[in-house]
Amino acid sequence: MSTPEPIVIWGAGAIGGTLGAYWARSGIPILLVDVVPEHVEACRTTGLRITGPLEEFTQVVPAVTPAELTGTYKRIILAVKAQATEAALDALVPHLAEDGFVFSAQNGLNEIAISSRVGEARTIGCFVNFGADWHGPGEILYGNRGALVIGELDGQMTSRALEMHRLGLMFEPGSVLTDNIWGYLWGKLAYGAMLFGTALTDDSMSANFSDPQRLGVWLELGREVGAVAAARGVKSLGFGEFDPMVFAPGQPEYPQIETIAWLADYTSKTAKTHSGIWRDLAVRKRKTEVDPQIGIIARLGREAGVATPAIETLVGLIHEVEDGKRPLSFETLKVLIDQCNSASTTA
Repeated sequence: MSTPEPIVIWGAGAIGGTLGAYWARSGIPILLVDVVPEHVEACRTTGLRITGPLEEFTQVVPAVTPAELTGTYKRIILAVKAQATEAALDALVPHLAEDGFVFSAQNGLNEIAISSRVGEARTIGCFVNFGADWHGPGEILYGNRGALVIGELDGQMTSRALEMHRLGLMFEPGSVLTDNIWGYLWGKLAYGAMLFGTALTDDSMSANFSDPQRLGVWLELGREVGAVAAARGVKSLGFGEFDPMVFAPGQPEYPQIETIAWLADYTSKTAKTHSGIWRDLAVRKRKTEVDPQIGIIARLGREAGVATPAIETLVGLIHEVEDGKRPLSFETLKVLIDQCNSASTTA
């Protein structure tokens, strides 16, 4: 009797490692691929430890570095940071079976890059919103449950999408199979842009969202993402009680303010008090996903003739923090606050 082909998870960090540990514990054959040798060794020997308020367990999961991987596979889940997508694809493509697909379990619009490389017919989209952080070799904090939405890029209900949704349900019982994955991906970009803003200070996500002085930033970022999505003909979809369509062009302000209040409450109830973006800047001292996640919105906005000054300023501020030219502080965020307040008074 032949051994079932494993699902390859390329990137065993916060998202990929959490999915891999849960699926492996459920008996699904999993093979993790990661560039950190110490993490790979821990996963395949002593085990991958999941910590946090939901549950704690350790699961041994087969794992290799990209150089150690051999063979081809039909199901490859790409779960690297957005800025590592192109490099990961360089290493991944030779291991993708002719009739296989890449499933993007990432933040942002990485499906654009993936499908341009392997073809839309070999790409499946995924919207991920659970809270997790990679804390070191063999250890991931799973801070809170969240949405997991799966769908083909063209909206078709295929057997492979149904299969991935079935696997999704084994991890998150509320997983959704959708015919509008782009709507979910764009919906999260409004929230994602705001999270990059919260990462400019050492304050928690909830403290940022609950401060009236900072409200104009979150409103302006949401509106700019909403304007670009509308220009591209996308109907954004929400998660939980977060409805990105309140930020669509021409919508009234009060529901937008209520949405920020909900975010303040939502982010106050998770063990993950700060975003992964903040962790990249403050703890890991490494580059963030700002260009492929948020910078791409400005680029797509320019193509559609939609101005995104707040997003462009935010991207610039993140780069300055990355380069050591600005600290994580309220003063850094205030550059964006002042710009957004000036824009609202002249609008």
